[in-house]
Amino acid sequence: MKVIIFGATGMVGQGVLRECLLAEDVERVLVVGRTPTGRSHPRLTELMHADFADLSAIEGVLGGYDACFYCLGVSAAGRDEAEYTRITHDYTLAAARPLARLSPNLVFVYVSGAGTDAQGRAMWAKVKGRTENEVLELFPNGYAFRPGIIQPTYGATSKTRWYRMLYAAMAPLTPVLQRLFPAYVTTSDRLGRAMLRVARTGSTQRILTNADLR
Repeated sequence: MKVIIFGATGMVGQGVLRECLLAEDVERVLVVGRTPTGRSHPRLTELMHADFADLSAIEGVLGGYDACFYCLGVSAAGRDEAEYTRITHDYTLAAARPLARLSPNLVFVYVSGAGTDAQGRAMWAKVKGRTENEVLELFPNGYAFRPGIIQPTYGATSKTRWYRMLYAAMAPLTPVLQRLFPAYVTTSDRLGRAMLRVARTGSTQRILTNADLR
């Protein structure tokens, strides 16, 4: 299996990259990003690209893959709707559209979040919901993942400072929370394995919540 990862330097992306490099059936991993991951592996290729709104310059190397794990995302805190839409919706579709054209049967996993709702009141929920809907329309094998609380594991870290502080504070409680609230809490490595599982065998559900990602 050949996979592409967007957002591999974020917490979720770090988790799925680790699991891809551990998986014996993943023969090649292409990371598309702005900054290097710092990882070195014979099956890993990193492609630095500055403008996520336009991938036309690199389309020639994006064909022939079996799955794409789109993990790029930002917090809505401190961002207006236009900026959040540009990063969350526009960048995602700028990647999804050429991939759908190049590899129509590709498995595209878009990492969204718990509470996403295209008809909801919260700005971020509506933007992510719209993005989910358009991704699922583009790909017969498209999926939206809606994790809840994600505890970083195996060295994965969030780029957002206050998230890092929150995760550090919660770390001692995470095992307890996972036992008490399994539908709401997962880990970055478990989420990565769930993405690979869907890439291998698909799922009867196209929108998967935290309870489905165990």
